[in-house]
Amino acid sequence: MPAAILPGEHALFLSEGVDGLNEGAHFLHRLTAEERARIRQLGRQIELQAGDAIFTQGEAHSGIFIIEEGRVRVFYTAPSGRQITLAYWTPGHFCGGPEITGRGTHIWSGEALDSCKMTLIPSAALHTLITQVPNFALCLIEGLVAKGKSYSAMAQMLGTRSVIERLAQLLVNLGELYGEAEGRAIVIHRRITHDQIAAMVGSTRQWVTMMLKRFHKDGVLSVTPRYVRIDRPDLLLDLVSKEI
Repeated sequence: MPAAILPGEHALFLSEGVDGLNEGAHFLHRLTAEERARIRQLGRQIELQAGDAIFTQGEAHSGIFIIEEGRVRVFYTAPSGRQITLAYWTPGHFCGGPEITGRGTHIWSGEALDSCKMTLIPSAALHTLITQVPNFALCLIEGLVAKGKSYSAMAQMLGTRSVIERLAQLLVNLGELYGEAEGRAIVIHRRITHDQIAAMVGSTRQWVTMMLKRFHKDGVLSVTPRYVRIDRPDLLLDLVSKEI
């Protein structure tokens, strides 16, 4: 049976390493049982199926979504139809920001990658929690800080790394997160499409296909519908800091 499509157990966004990818998953860690119950009381539990839209770019904000089960992709679509993925979020993270007060519109879209259970906290309920539960306000600040770091990581990669360096770094990160050693090779047992890679690194599917074929020809790695096998991780690491 094929492995699941990205991301897996970890959140994933374009970054210079894997440290901190799941930092935002713990933003509610300081809440007491009573405070968690208060959130559930004011929130609304929703369930979605794979492919369902959670929120759509340009729509008015209605609140934030806390992921309890499942995985969510957040992305931007340009007028041309080209997309860039901000992140894949996993349980514990929230999505639907940066607005939290009900003003403005979504600048990203969010979709369920598989069956998801989420708690929607409407904007009015967020205002109530912030003013009545100081501990929740502190948690929300921590969550927003984690989100800000993910935006910064993406901006830094897009602004300071060439596209081939971004591709190499993404593959290195995937190897650290999901790879299993087979001799000197690293095998990533996840289904990864060229479209998914292109949307993560800010390129086109055609360019990704061309580069993966080049990597395969050079003996760096091979890609199948079921896995990615990095045969020369040392060469891939060289690309992270040295463009070919």
